[in-house]
Amino acid sequence: QVQLAESGGGLVQAGGSLRLSCAASGRTSNSYNMGWFRQAPGKEREFVAAIRWSASITYYAESVKGRFTISGDNAKNTVYLQMNSLKPEDTAVYYCAAARRLYSSTYYSSNNYEYWGQGTQVTVSS
Repeated sequence: QVQLAESGGGLVQAGGSLRLSCAASGRTSNSYNMGWFRQAPGKEREFVAAIRWSASITYYAESVKGRFTISGDNAKNTVYLQMNSLKPEDTAVYYCAAARRLYSSTYYSSNNYEYWGQGTQVTVSS
């Protein structure tokens, strides 16, 4: 079992920045690849970013490329999402997720992730 806890959400003006953190705990938490998803009111959950530790590969949704950066410290079982140049359309609940395996063909699918955090609210005002 892996437990995930997000933090760092809040209210920010458009153009501002936030950094989300996700701390993983559990017996084998450091063997999981990590991802971030988000869900806005009335919309489906969507992929934001992911990191595959073994190959040091990162993946991003087109809507956040160049603005968001996923990083982490596998030894500390923590992953971060640095969000810059935030837009009102980035407003959502952001979820951290863990996947035993990530593939280039499935990293964007929520079905690929076994564990999820409770989410943290990010609100961007215009």
